[in-house]
Amino acid sequence: MNIVVLVKYVPDATADRQFEDDFTVDRVNVDGLLSELDEYAVEQSLQIKEKREGEEITVTALTVGPQAAEAAVRKALQMGADKGVHVVDDAIAGSDSIATSLVLAKAIEKIGAETKVDLVVGGLASTDAGMSVVPAMLAERLGLPQVTLASVVETQGDQIRIKRDGDVATEVIGGTLPLVLSVTDQSGEARYPSFKGIMAAKKKPLETWSLSDLGVDAGQVGLGAAYTAVEETAARPPRTAGEIVTDEDGSGAKALAEFLASKKFI
Repeated sequence: MNIVVLVKYVPDATADRQFEDDFTVDRVNVDGLLSELDEYAVEQSLQIKEKREGEEITVTALTVGPQAAEAAVRKALQMGADKGVHVVDDAIAGSDSIATSLVLAKAIEKIGAETKVDLVVGGLASTDAGMSVVPAMLAERLGLPQVTLASVVETQGDQIRIKRDGDVATEVIGGTLPLVLSVTDQSGEARYPSFKGIMAAKKKPLETWSLSDLGVDAGQVGLGAAYTAVEETAARPPRTAGEIVTDEDGSGAKALAEFLASKKFI
């Protein structure tokens, strides 16, 4: 089985995140890391491999991003992925989800040129964009079925069955490989890289591809080809002091209810 897990290098949420002059996210002059939500995708990919003992299964971590994005692939390799692929090209900067899904799809097709890709695994969303649409776009581009937003993943033979938690009910959905799978942060705690894993990752193959390697024209990606664009940004306003509701004469509950109603919380 050939599994491709999608990993994204994102700005550290605890860092001072900035925008470039063109209002794209600065991914170079800020500390970055593997998106936390993608760690769950890596974990589920590794669990599928570990549960299917005796089968020859390869887990490839795939990312698209600037040079620093290699760190996201390295983290996945340290966790246990077998090899990595990093698509890096200056023309990709500013790409929206549509262009990103195109680059990812072409990379997955290239990975599967020798051995067919059976499963593509992604996270719930990236922690910087939070759109949750790339897995569905990939499924469309690759002509594969999709089972998305899984909180539980089970496999048997060429069958994948998931549980998807909604607001009022839990759905059980199944599909036959090959397919695209995305998992939520409820699917299982992601493992920490062990010292052995960190050392082993240094010897694992990591290929770097450009757009030309994938046969993608630069005019199809980047800010100029994006269907959406940020026109302006504003700094988050400073946090103001809250309103204190006193209850000296027994009217506190009424005052609190009126305050919550005025803010449309109730």
